Amino acid sequence: MLIEGAEERENFCGDADPIWEAMKAEAKSEAENEPILSSFLYASILSHDCLERALSFVLANRLQDPTLLATQLMDIFDNVIMNDKGIKRSVRLDLQAFKNRDPACASYSWALLYLKGYHSLQSYRVAHALWNRGRRVLALALQSRISEVFSVDIHPAAKIGEGILLDHATGLVIGETAIVGNRVSLMQGVTLGGSGKQVGDRHPKIGQGALIGAGAIILGNITVGEGAMIAAGSLVLKHVPPHSMSAGNPAQVVRWLEEKDPSLTMKHDATKYCFEQLTVRSSKVNSNGSLSL
Repeated sequence: MLIEGAEERENFCGDADPIWEAMKAEAKSEAENEPILSSFLYASILSHDCLERALSFVLANRLQDPTLLATQLMDIFDNVIMNDKGIKRSVRLDLQAFKNRDPACASYSWALLYLKGYHSLQSYRVAHALWNRGRRVLALALQSRISEVFSVDIHPAAKIGEGILLDHATGLVIGETAIVGNRVSLMQGVTLGGSGKQVGDRHPKIGQGALIGAGAIILGNITVGEGAMIAAGSLVLKHVPPHSMSAGNPAQVVRWLEEKDPSLTMKHDATKYCFEQLTVRSSKVNSNGSLSL
């Protein structure tokens, strides 16, 4: 098995691939338990010779429309994924992240077949590869379709590491110059956006192992440090130190974290104590009547 945070050898079609073998076993079991889905499971998983081709089939059928056919999309996905060792590795590390961190994801096959956070992330990876190859119009067409189908808007130029969890994913926005490190977890409704209409490097940089809570808005070319946590609903406008928790509007550091990678533990509740501390800080008034934060 691939282990989050550890270096493992790459798995390709034809090589021993424990995740793919586990996924096929899951699909066979589910087909036996729910015969009405047997054709769907065969077409999506069991008829393919490797994970990459199964993924291409699933994504193509999710993203097809009357003018961009599933067969065309499958050729695009298959060509990119089968010839990119980095994507092959990321596909598996992302699967491991979903299964390990999301208690609602009981198997690898569930992530591949049913979780739009996984679908949107892998579709982005193909669009990103196309963008880097100079096929920018096609990359933007994919971005548009991904946004329409999954309600996830990731610019194909954004840089996203591996071992990523997009939990629920609805409403997620990641801007053009954003960078997301390895082993990051992002909940639904997160925005990694710019703070104006300036060109150039204008979006957030998220350090590896960070955990970004639901509805958090992070704006501008600022850094969220490694192993940091942003509480749900926070508005972040300045740099966040590594291994700290920030909460509030605007966000402030409310405590320091013991976990190296909060993204792996997924303990993203901003405790009552943290908010009490934030309230105390925000309510202090200077002698001139202004708030002392």
